[in-house]
Amino acid sequence: MRLTSHKMRQRLSDAWAVLAHGAEIARQRTAIPSITEGEIEEVKAFFPMDKFFIFGHSRSGNTLLMRLVRLHPEVHANYQGVFFSRPPGLKAFVNTPEIEEWLKRGTNRWNLGRDLSPLVMRAAGDFILERDARRNSKRIVGDKSPTTVTAGQAIREAHQIYPDAKIVYIVRDGRDVMVSDRFRNFVEEKFLRRGDEELIASFRRTPKLFTGGGHSIFTESWLRDKNQGVPSWEINLRESRLEGKRLYGDHYFEIRYEDILADPFKELTRLWLFLGVKKVPAALEKNLKEEISINPDEEWQAKRNNSLASILQKGQAGNWRTFFNERDRAIFKEIAGDLLVEWGYEQDLKW
Repeated sequence: MRLTSHKMRQRLSDAWAVLAHGAEIARQRTAIPSITEGEIEEVKAFFPMDKFFIFGHSRSGNTLLMRLVRLHPEVHANYQGVFFSRPPGLKAFVNTPEIEEWLKRGTNRWNLGRDLSPLVMRAAGDFILERDARRNSKRIVGDKSPTTVTAGQAIREAHQIYPDAKIVYIVRDGRDVMVSDRFRNFVEEKFLRRGDEELIASFRRTPKLFTGGGHSIFTESWLRDKNQGVPSWEINLRESRLEGKRLYGDHYFEIRYEDILADPFKELTRLWLFLGVKKVPAALEKNLKEEISINPDEEWQAKRNNSLASILQKGQAGNWRTFFNERDRAIFKEIAGDLLVEWGYEQDLKW
């Protein structure tokens, strides 16, 4: 069989790699190894702060929770590093066969005979997090990044590099998530599909037709879309709870958006103690109420497209009751009705 010039060059290149380095470069990188307990101890000598990650489906109150949790004098949080919750993530630093070969090369005595990839990822993540926390004189630091795209995979990848971190998973009634996400699409005019522009025009002219169980703001294809609709929310919750409990155990924490609205001091106190603060000052109760009264997302949407944004009360629990019609309810029950019961949003499917 005759070799093309490209294949010949490739083989010569690989042969040189074997002669020069004693190991053949793989054409695809192998699985990135998990960080070891010994490596974690070594890393913490340089980056000692406790870490946490706030995960959850988009439009579930992730940003609000980030703003609230960092009100504590010991805790800092920022967004969106998407270290594990959206490609390429931290692994982009090491996710090529060439980088793998370099970091595990036999003649590279810095690696102590082991692939340095997890340490490179951990050092990059730790520096980004602690750099910001030190500027704010905090000792516990975390990132908020939605897991709409990666669901449980985000937790699995986080555990490879941060098995000693804590995972905070925020949940919001999926029906309200659908409404909030749909309005964001309308306001930003993003991710629109065939027929959406006519629907938006009709909604602008007569919004009352779309409330109280009349016309729907959703198309059936949108509600059933696995990347954006009800299946996305359903998969996110199922996988995240499963993987969070399996991999992190007592270091996995769930919180509901609606409970935060109902009693912010109680819920944030639970969270702060979980994160390891020394104490929770009583003065924070007032600070929490003041912060919740501010809604930057509502202000931004109003500036972007107030004629649409003003129709929806942002951040309120139960908005779905205004905009879901019978078809929308039936589709949601079919796909994720049991999850509403599991998470305490409904007692049964008779809603």
